[in-house]
Amino acid sequence: MDCTKTGALIQHLRREKNLTQRAVADILNISDKTVSKWECGLGCPDISLLPELARLFGTPIETLLCGTSLATEPVGGNMKKTEFYVCPKCGNLLTATAPAQVCCCGQILSPLAAQKADEHHALNLELIEDEYFVSCEHEMKKEHFISFAAFVSGDKLLVIKQYPEWGLQFRMPRLGHGKLYFYCTVHGLHYQLV
Repeated sequence: MDCTKTGALIQHLRREKNLTQRAVADILNISDKTVSKWECGLGCPDISLLPELARLFGTPIETLLCGTSLATEPVGGNMKKTEFYVCPKCGNLLTATAPAQVCCCGQILSPLAAQKADEHHALNLELIEDEYFVSCEHEMKKEHFISFAAFVSGDKLLVIKQYPEWGLQFRMPRLGHGKLYFYCTVHGLHYQLV
């Protein structure tokens, strides 16, 4: 932990929350001189205080340890750059449209790398009026199933959650051209063009 970087970040986050050094000290049950030392780079927070500091500032503990936050420029509604994250512990699905540090169950997640679906990993799409009927013969057991499908275009993201022991069938509105992603719990993220 670089005390100078961490101190500068604490000062920035404190000011963002409109808190005084005294207010932070009172919340953490420490002296305001301690907070001042951190912000001057003359010391670092004790490791036992990091979880409470992270909650106070709404930032991951890792960010405090690194002393930097990942600030990104707005993407202006371009959904084509959507990245998908799936927690290996709880199965939680998270998305981001710009580079992000995504955490779940105490673990930093990496974005899933999508591979183009081959004939063995493709969804069947049947156009019925203004909707697609999507189906697949993929195994749907607790240990091996498609957990979600998502249609992504330049300005749209539609996510359809799937559950084990259900047959994979759903209707999806025809939303123009884009990519249909789907996540197999064993083989990862796939996509096909729509």
